[in-house]
Amino acid sequence: METFGERLVAAIERRGPLCVGIDPHPALLTGWGLPDSVDGLDRFCAAVVTALAGRVAVVKPQSAFFERFGARGVEILESTIRHFRSSETLVLLDVKRGDIGSTVAAYASAYLDPSSPLYADAITASPYLGVGALAPMFDLAAAHGGGVFVLALTSNPQGRAVQHARGADGRTVAQSVIDEISLLNKGVEPLGSVGLVVGATVGRTGHDLSRVNGPLLAPGLGAQGARAADLRTVFGDRLSAVLPSYSREVLSAGPDPAALRAAAERVLAECRAALAPDAE
Repeated sequence: METFGERLVAAIERRGPLCVGIDPHPALLTGWGLPDSVDGLDRFCAAVVTALAGRVAVVKPQSAFFERFGARGVEILESTIRHFRSSETLVLLDVKRGDIGSTVAAYASAYLDPSSPLYADAITASPYLGVGALAPMFDLAAAHGGGVFVLALTSNPQGRAVQHARGADGRTVAQSVIDEISLLNKGVEPLGSVGLVVGATVGRTGHDLSRVNGPLLAPGLGAQGARAADLRTVFGDRLSAVLPSYSREVLSAGPDPAALRAAAERVLAECRAALAPDAE
């Protein structure tokens, strides 16, 4: 069984360092000339699958935009995940779950157990009930070759008050999360399967990412204000582990599949240039 870290490294080598977020919010559906309804959601996802399945390394469906339509929306999410995974495109399901005990174990089962209809290659998780509380997710991911991306330094301005707060040992809350995740990935080759979410808009924060040895998801690119060139400022010498993530910058090019592919290829070229070892 390959680990998620191994599959991610292989996918990036084959298709390039790009994650495309699938965020079918109302304005985007309307911009595509689609109704803000289950039918519009279904047609939107069909076009995105046609355009990008088998062409990008990772896609990141945002579960909330499917859940708002109830059972039919979740059914479309399940189908979208299956289509992408069957094309050997990795699916990172953006659910940002975090809880304790049997509840976090149930979340893990919902997304990281191969028998679940919502089974994805990896998920996002919130550590603010304690990184240790996420252990059932880490354990189930490891058992089935999955991955978990834990929030550390997020792009939203409200996050700073919590993430930059300092504990008794002088470390920020974010650095404590970073350090705990680093221990989970210690010694793993070629890359650990527990990653961090670090927004591309956060700038130079002084946090130490040098020992993470796991993937670093970088949302906030494109419509949220960050550009590929900002990745070098945020991640320094950890660029080789960065997975840039764009959503509206790519999706706003739709509904034409060829235009969606062209937009993905354009931002991928920008990411390749920014992440190249000799880039300045």
